[in-house]
Amino acid sequence: MKQLINVDVIKPLAVVAVFAMSTSSLLARAEMDHSKMAQTKTDQPEIRDPHAYSDGYTLEKGPYALGGPRQIKLADEHKFWAIQGDRVEYDSDNDTGVFDVRGWYGSTYDRLYVKFEGDVASGRLEESQADILWSHAYSAYFDTQLGIRLDQYDEGVDRQWLAIGLQGLAPYWFELDMTAYIGESGRTALSLEAEYEILLSQQWVLQPRAEVSLYGQDDIENGLGDGFSDVAFGLRVRYEMTRQFAPYVGVEWTSKLGQTADIARAANESVRDTRYVAGIKFWF
Repeated sequence: MKQLINVDVIKPLAVVAVFAMSTSSLLARAEMDHSKMAQTKTDQPEIRDPHAYSDGYTLEKGPYALGGPRQIKLADEHKFWAIQGDRVEYDSDNDTGVFDVRGWYGSTYDRLYVKFEGDVASGRLEESQADILWSHAYSAYFDTQLGIRLDQYDEGVDRQWLAIGLQGLAPYWFELDMTAYIGESGRTALSLEAEYEILLSQQWVLQPRAEVSLYGQDDIENGLGDGFSDVAFGLRVRYEMTRQFAPYVGVEWTSKLGQTADIARAANESVRDTRYVAGIKFWF
């Protein structure tokens, strides 16, 4: 009888089939093991807790602790400092400038934080705002902040506030800075700021930015009304010559709102403005 099927062909195919069946079985087991290992967020210890996974042992207590003064310091126990200029820019059409500089000193968990921003016109400081805050790590991505805010007006009345804020990274890497203020005579205010960075390449970065302010009562001396006072939307593109230094150009649209806009109209001041700016962003 003539052999219809070549045995030399069948043998390799049989080996491949057995190997595939055994591999699929192993993969199925691996997937099942991964599902068992899945944890919910509530099961995980606090990420910033340095002793979260040590089962109670620390550098100062436990069977492996060294006697005498500590010789080892972990990275999160060292003190660091930084100065960051988010916006230092100039509008040549109106001969105006804006600066937004902040710095901090401290550890991973607790820092002294200073924010300083203001407007300059014709070489003169028109108004500025300084926040001096104690910053404490609340979670892996957010810090709580408590301190004071000092407002300075070239034409107006200086104000002082108690500040309580939250600053950090929201899901999808939105940078948020939210601060509530309590001032004299029951004054209240709220400031919200959000930024996002879109990487166009390794060196070109597009940065949308939004900011809105809210006041609890009228402040006629400083041209502010109760409710939403002003809003700003900006779009900047920067070129990072290094990670620490990046010139940028951009455009920013601002508008006064509600009672604040009414006060500006009564004083024959502009309510809306569009500025084309050039500036630098740096940190060290």
